[in-house]
Amino acid sequence: MMTTNDPQELLKSKHKADEQKAQFTSFARSVNGEMAHEHDQEIHDQSRVPDQQNKMKSVENRMI
Repeated sequence: MMTTNDPQELLKSKHKADEQKAQFTSFARSVNGEMAHEHDQEIHDQSRVPDQQNKMKSVENRMI
């Protein structure tokens, strides 16, 4: 892959890469079906639960 500093060329390259990512995502979802998507959402929801250590750090930072 040749590197360029031309903004137009960089933008075209980025759009092409984004399109390829979208196509791959669409393909992967069609292969895996909806169950995989629901499972990912469940994992994502669990990872958003703040833990006690983060809460204590926030309290400590506010005291400073």
